[in-house]
Amino acid sequence: MFTSVDDVSERLAETGYLASPAVATTVFLADRLGKPLLVEGPAGVGKTELAKAVARVAGARLVRLQCYEGVDESRALYEWNHAKQLLRISAGRGETWDEARTDIFGEEFLLPRPLLTAIRGDDAKVLLIDETDKADVEVEGLLLEVLSDFQVTVPELGTVTATRRPFVVLTSNATRELSEALRRRCLFLHIGFPDAELERRIVRLRVPGVDTALAESVVRVVGALRAMDLRKAPSVAETVDWARTLLALGAGTLDETVVRDTLGVILKHQDDIQKAAAKLDLDAL
Repeated sequence: MFTSVDDVSERLAETGYLASPAVATTVFLADRLGKPLLVEGPAGVGKTELAKAVARVAGARLVRLQCYEGVDESRALYEWNHAKQLLRISAGRGETWDEARTDIFGEEFLLPRPLLTAIRGDDAKVLLIDETDKADVEVEGLLLEVLSDFQVTVPELGTVTATRRPFVVLTSNATRELSEALRRRCLFLHIGFPDAELERRIVRLRVPGVDTALAESVVRVVGALRAMDLRKAPSVAETVDWARTLLALGAGTLDETVVRDTLGVILKHQDDIQKAAAKLDLDAL
């Protein structure tokens, strides 16, 4: 998919994703080595967007498995269309069970879920396993099987093996420690908050109407907030949202009134807002 690290940076930038050298290098290696990419970091720093950007660059189909507590094999892999199977059995009342069973466990009645969808077919795909740390430990065992051999066994149909391996991105907010076995099969990338220069570039790219001075002010204030002991530090996504908010309000500069009235855009807890209002000194920035 990529010819060099610079090629990764340039092509991702064309989609609106500005990658640091570490991100570009790891994406290039994941593509070249054919290994899944495990991306960790706080919410809102661009982990999911990275998978979407790679899919856009490759012209690939994005297949997403959104993990949550309670997600199981049927939601991740496949399940049977039971309602349709019952209708088929009812329609063939004169058949023996062996005759009906051969039919109702065919492709027509199979409901492929993200993992099975990602390894079937010859088209290019990016498999995004989002917020892996929210899934139960049992799901990790399923991921190990799929990501090791890129094949899935459906007892009624046989083994489905990928003819074209997808580019795989697993994301994690590190709310739960993932198993060493899963980590071992992946290349690891941590995406933290970007440095000020990169964040300014991101703001200018994502909010075209914002001027340089306002973008710099926004990034400086966000940086000061991240240095505070907050429950939830503002992410890059919130920096961009704040810049859009200021632009919509017609604010050309940051003053105490504007900052106080819009803190809810970048801070999501009332105690964080109160702490920021008390400690933030715009004159010192």
